[in-house]
Amino acid sequence: MTPTQASHLDTLANKLGTAALTTLIRLCPEIRTASDELREAVCAAMRAKSGQAIDELLDDGKACPWMAETIFASAVMTLVNAGIQVLRGH
Repeated sequence: MTPTQASHLDTLANKLGTAALTTLIRLCPEIRTASDELREAVCAAMRAKSGQAIDELLDDGKACPWMAETIFASAVMTLVNAGIQVLRGH
């Protein structure tokens, strides 16, 4: 991987993380009053899922570049779902 590709991947990961956290807060406002430990557990679950979500996003984006926005949204929701499962104890 070239330095430029790594930079682009870092940018993608940051945008994905920001979008996932923003979406989580909008869908589950109770995260704001959750304990620090629970918030960290939610974030840990989302981080654990991020590698898989990014791999799928890149693979699907190559296969269907015209669906980039939908594919990105799907990756966001993959991370959010992992966080919600921890937040709500499932």
